[in-house]
Amino acid sequence: MFGAPSRPRGAYARYSEVDVAARVEGASPHGLIVILLEELLKALDTMAAAERSGDRTRSAAVQSRALSLLHALESGLDFNRGGEIAGALAKIYREARRLLVTGAADREAVIRQARTMIADIAEAWGAIG
Repeated sequence: MFGAPSRPRGAYARYSEVDVAARVEGASPHGLIVILLEELLKALDTMAAAERSGDRTRSAAVQSRALSLLHALESGLDFNRGGEIAGALAKIYREARRLLVTGAADREAVIRQARTMIADIAEAWGAIG
């Protein structure tokens, strides 16, 4: 009610939210991780494209989403049952977060580096189930 007026959102954005919500609703725990990884890869692709086109505002907005997804992935790790694998994944997620917030001159390159790390995990995770 108070604050800045909300900006109308495009049909694609609304459809995307409904699509993700529907997929999440019926997903198994393994499926939820797949969805988080897919959404993170999309966010990193969008962030890299925004950097390439010089749209820092868009990049910053998507960066926030990517960081939230990384946090969700890390907070979902079970260190008791996952052992060394959970520890290794936590390190990768932390490194990806570090890359995304770094003030590197070539932002697109560090985003691509983070994406490569996450894509490897997504591929391995997809092979499991």
